[in-house]
Amino acid sequence: MKGHEKLTLLLCLIWTATILYGEMFSFYMPFLFSCSWPHLSSSSSSNPTMNGKGYAADYVKVAVIADPQIMDKTSLRLPSKSLALEFVQFYTDLFMRRAFFSSILPFKPEVILFLGDYFDGGPYLSDDEWQESLSRLKHMFGLNTEEIHSTVKVYHLPGNHDIGYATLQSHKPEVVRRYEKEFGSRNYRFMVGKVEFVAVDAQTVDGKQEANQEGSVASATWDFVSNVSSDRQLHPRVLLSHIPLYRRDWTDCGPHRGSPIINQRIRHNIYDKEVSYQNYITEESSNQLLNLIRPVIVLSGHDHDQCTVAHESKGGPVTEHTLGTISWQQGNLYPSFMLLSARNSPLSDTSLPEEAVLTRLCFLPMQTHIYIWYIVLFVLTILSLLLWPTSGLSFCYHRFDDMVECVRKLINMYRDETKEKNEDENCEYEMIWGADGSMHLVKKVLTRPVTRTNDIGAVERGNAVMRAPAKKSVNQLTEVCLSMETNADSEVDPKKLPPRASKSKAKVVIKRFVRTFRMLILIAAANVPLYMMLLFKDWIDK
Repeated sequence: MKGHEKLTLLLCLIWTATILYGEMFSFYMPFLFSCSWPHLSSSSSSNPTMNGKGYAADYVKVAVIADPQIMDKTSLRLPSKSLALEFVQFYTDLFMRRAFFSSILPFKPEVILFLGDYFDGGPYLSDDEWQESLSRLKHMFGLNTEEIHSTVKVYHLPGNHDIGYATLQSHKPEVVRRYEKEFGSRNYRFMVGKVEFVAVDAQTVDGKQEANQEGSVASATWDFVSNVSSDRQLHPRVLLSHIPLYRRDWTDCGPHRGSPIINQRIRHNIYDKEVSYQNYITEESSNQLLNLIRPVIVLSGHDHDQCTVAHESKGGPVTEHTLGTISWQQGNLYPSFMLLSARNSPLSDTSLPEEAVLTRLCFLPMQTHIYIWYIVLFVLTILSLLLWPTSGLSFCYHRFDDMVECVRKLINMYRDETKEKNEDENCEYEMIWGADGSMHLVKKVLTRPVTRTNDIGAVERGNAVMRAPAKKSVNQLTEVCLSMETNADSEVDPKKLPPRASKSKAKVVIKRFVRTFRMLILIAAANVPLYMMLLFKDWIDK
């Protein structure tokens, strides 16, 4: 097998391994290596009894997902049916579908909890466009499959990209009705094991509340919170809010934060003074929610990046986990999801309420880095095929041996020259005339070395001082490295070659380009079908 054929085979294997990892195996990593249910490794469980499958039987397993925010015509300001938008939508949806089926479902969650922002421009889509986005959402998360309906309970929380803030809900009530028809009530509570989850429409808690406006969106939310507060609390509670609770500017978000801290920003509509945008719930509303609901933990989204902070309430400190987006197109290089273990048995008298809910953050493959590696590998492939020597690596070995030999001869030549020069400087030549008139030079060793000057030569009466000729080393150097120059045919200037040699050089370049294109075709023929198979294997409904 020739050298370039071996290179083609090696590159083909590298591409196969890269595609298999980037398109399939990387999505198995959270389940196989990097993540697990928190109750498996927690030592705080009051009941360490394990069932036959190896996990604690007194916990319900919950998978938490935030901000899919599937892309639509409002995302990139592209026409709704343009090829560019279709291309971006496909690869964004494909990533989340792979993440759900290959990274999340293998954990076998019993409950799936979405923290809002399913759509990107939900309130601004027509009914047909909204239904199309809804079909994509159900496809990528398997919400229309029998497996999810029969074995997993799914709960939803509204986000600002789904129904907007208070001002939009007031002016476009049909957006709210459309959402509630598909996903259910915006404010509700449900039980998971022995833990009560309270879902609140956080987009309305800072809206205007008027005494004569009982039907306002803000009033409806606070009425729900008051009803929860008035009920006797029998179980630990988890507060679900799409928008994070208030935090001071530049509050540290912990080690999992990948982007700069986002501080509070709130805007109001100029007409009705309702909230039109906010990064966090205001401090007053946050304190009210904590004191009325009295949760042991708060889960939120909206920020698209991970953040863990502690809040102070009348009942003591409360930890809030802001979950990053599951999409790789929403400004987070490290998409994530959360595994939550909810207690399925009453807490003992010695247990802390926080032990009822255990959480663990899990990271998905860094899709942006995978695509960057594809580009880098493609460039390296082109350069390797173009610059690979015709004679293979043996050519490089010969050139290296020639260089070593050249250096060795130069060192020896320098030593010989120095020795000869020293001998010439420490002796003198006396001119002696023979009887027939001829001149002879007789070499005599000096007891004191001759002092040299900067002149080209020094002549005294009856004496001659000689120096080693400079051309000698130049000639030797030329002879030593001549073999290297004759081998380096690629370094010869084409302008100095005869016409026939220049044409031969151009022919070699053309042949190399043709060879490179032929090897690229072979690599693509082996790996493009593999890539397409993995692509549609994950996209088609199982």
